[in-house]
Amino acid sequence: MYGLCVRFDLRDAAAATAFDQLVDEARPGIAGEPGTLLYLVHEVEGEPLSRVFYEIYRDRSAFEAHEDAAHTRRFLAEREAHLASLRVEFLTPTSGKGLPS
Repeated sequence: MYGLCVRFDLRDAAAATAFDQLVDEARPGIAGEPGTLLYLVHEVEGEPLSRVFYEIYRDRSAFEAHEDAAHTRRFLAEREAHLASLRVEFLTPTSGKGLPS
């Protein structure tokens, strides 16, 4: 498994609306990725201009395939116009429910 958590802080309410639309447009492509095991987009309680993505992939090559997909490349190119800041944390699962034995 390979995972990451990304926090996006958006410039303003208009940017948040445009960002959410961009996410909605990418969603069908992501849903069809066989190596993407979990892809959750969260709003942050009390912070209406923040979003957190939690992503789990079968392995690093599945993540790389996701990054190379047309819908992801479009999202990555267009998201910058809406961001105040971005933080990416790559994750290595060590224990928990759902991990292979």
